[in-house]
Amino acid sequence: MNVAVQTPAQPARSARPSRPRRAHTLALHAGSLALIAAVTLAASPARAASTEGKPYDDRLFRLSEILGAVHYLRELCGADEGQLWRDRMAEILKAEGSSALRRARLTRSFNKGYRSYSRTYNTCSPSAQSAINRFLTEGAQIADGLVKSVP
Repeated sequence: MNVAVQTPAQPARSARPSRPRRAHTLALHAGSLALIAAVTLAASPARAASTEGKPYDDRLFRLSEILGAVHYLRELCGADEGQLWRDRMAEILKAEGSSALRRARLTRSFNKGYRSYSRTYNTCSPSAQSAINRFLTEGAQIADGLVKSVP
């Protein structure tokens, strides 16, 4: 069953900053790619066998929340990545959403991250950029830990 991750309508945004961000953007994309690779590996179908709680659930739900926050913040800051982060969440749902309850919990975590930051930021600011960097780092660490610790 394909479950869509829903997010609220995008709030109105003010004009994006016009400062050069090429090096910063390239660094973020490098971090993004590392996170995407790790998430894809962490969410392998072999791990979706049971509907019971799993020992790595806390980390997986936190990763889902981070993906929601990054999805909102990267779009707010003009990343033009489309549905990249929502698609990563859909991959996790496909691999780890072994029951309706589990899919709902994962989706709720994604939406919590999205909504939390949509209430906090309505323009791209240095603080929003800093939050993106922190989330990409934390998400990569969580995903890497999942890959290494989950059989």
